[in-house]
Amino acid sequence: MSLGKEPVKKVSCPFCRLAVDRPRELKTRRPGEMPAGACACGAVYTFDITGHNLGTAFLEALVLACDMDWELASDLASGEDYTDKIFERYDAESHYIVPGGAYEGRRIAGALYFVRLHRDIREVTGEGAARRLRRPEPEPFVRAAAKVPADRKSLLTKKHVEELVGENRLGPLLEAAAAQDKKVLRHLQRLLCSGDRLFRFRATETLGRACAVMAAEDPAPVANLLQELTNSFQYSAASNWGALEAIGEIIAHAPGVFGGYIPVLYQFLQDEGLRPQAVRGLGTVARVRPDLIRWTIPRLLPFLQDPNPETRGCTAWVLGYLAAPEARPGLAAITGRDETVWFHEDGAIVPKTVGRLAAEALENIEAQSPGKKGARPLFSSSP
Repeated sequence: MSLGKEPVKKVSCPFCRLAVDRPRELKTRRPGEMPAGACACGAVYTFDITGHNLGTAFLEALVLACDMDWELASDLASGEDYTDKIFERYDAESHYIVPGGAYEGRRIAGALYFVRLHRDIREVTGEGAARRLRRPEPEPFVRAAAKVPADRKSLLTKKHVEELVGENRLGPLLEAAAAQDKKVLRHLQRLLCSGDRLFRFRATETLGRACAVMAAEDPAPVANLLQELTNSFQYSAASNWGALEAIGEIIAHAPGVFGGYIPVLYQFLQDEGLRPQAVRGLGTVARVRPDLIRWTIPRLLPFLQDPNPETRGCTAWVLGYLAAPEARPGLAAITGRDETVWFHEDGAIVPKTVGRLAAEALENIEAQSPGKKGARPLFSSSP
């Protein structure tokens, strides 16, 4: 079949050449995750409808291929453990690859991201992901829009939201979120780029709380926001201050719904400029659900010697919450460092030295040791 001079192509697996089904959303996946599919050869694939979120598409495909084992996925290397392939200009409606970029009057910009683990890795996962994706319980990937009363209008303006955040008055903002006022999320998102540290911290925490309230009724708007925050790093002109901390806050306030976005924070650890924010975001989750972050310990340990004091301090903070005994030597080595790292607690800025964070982390690890009772919070009245 062709369209003008550009032939459209049927979709087949790039690894075994067998025809594959249209990607679909499954009931077993969290709202907002990309539609996915599986080939009989063990490959899995995800569908990015915009064609601009390929990093997220790859990450979701890799984690799916690992049967949702994030720790395993983080240890794999391209070429050595898996092979990947992108099909650009994919049209989900016709299930064709459209090289010309237009089909039946529609612009085609989607992409399919295929990942197939090498045989020895597939033996470890037991091809559990492929079996789950082939279950006869999928739903079409097109999701109906949430039903919102037509006369519902936002009662909070940008200026009002800014004033409420500045005054640390969360009540009206959470009420608006409970009423599914999506503009409140947009107004809060805009505040993440503030140059005022305290104001930005308040905005990120407020956004996390508001997202949890809204997601209790409809997770889709929050999932869309998480995608936008992740994608903001793909464009140099986009201001992404506070984005990674905000992702951490959103996950922390609704880990059962959005815990699948933790690998998004993990992937930014390799970027030196974004590493402090990524570590801080992971720490925000670790405060409430350390079990979801514990698999990151091997990756975090080297950051205790990172040149950036904020990275060192935040890493010590996270490892304390994780009560990681293997961190003892690295923490002990930096207990004398006096650089200041700033945290947000109860609406105020709290200064902590790197050394004090390391010492408190060691105390927390000791408290969690066998035979000890309980852990202490990693904040005290003095830096």
